[in-house]
Amino acid sequence: MGLLNLLLKDPLAFILIAIPLLYAIIFHELAHGWVAYRMGDPTAKSFGRLSLNPLKHLDPVGTAMLFIFGFGWAKPVPVNFNLLRDKRKGMILVSSAGIIANMLLAFGALFLDRLLSPLPSSMPAQFLYYFAKINIILAAFNLIPLPPLDGSKILMGFASPSIQSYFFRFERYGFFFIIGLLYLGVLNPVINFFQWMILSLIKLLLP
Repeated sequence: MGLLNLLLKDPLAFILIAIPLLYAIIFHELAHGWVAYRMGDPTAKSFGRLSLNPLKHLDPVGTAMLFIFGFGWAKPVPVNFNLLRDKRKGMILVSSAGIIANMLLAFGALFLDRLLSPLPSSMPAQFLYYFAKINIILAAFNLIPLPPLDGSKILMGFASPSIQSYFFRFERYGFFFIIGLLYLGVLNPVINFFQWMILSLIKLLLP
């Protein structure tokens, strides 16, 4: 269901889903830029993208898709891998940063949700549940090793220059390929597996 339909049918559910989704995406992109900056690339900082201000990150088309179809995106944080002190290591760490950020946010939300367990139907508990779920889905989706998703760049960090070049050439078409696979449901088992893996790890770490 698109968020526009949800807004019309259940405004409270819209708030409980739209805000966590928006900030899950923002934290994801912010993590990429912050790690890149720490490793020597000031590009994101120079563009003002090391910010929690949603206006710095919103993409008009991605936001429209989010409201209409319930699936959208923010503007990717600009990263110049050539400026990183260690390009191969940097590619792995910068690309992993968004996924790790979402996993940490999910862990924090589930931890707080446990503290609120006597009040499972309260609004804060519902908000934390949706926030954790959305972050787990976003992390799982980005683990898929297809360009331009983060999983492909993590893989590229371990690959030879020739394979890296192939992945970079495929990036401009990759998003349309991924949309097609999502529409056909081909990626659902992969996303479900990654979600299970992430949730299992979080449960092991929860006190």
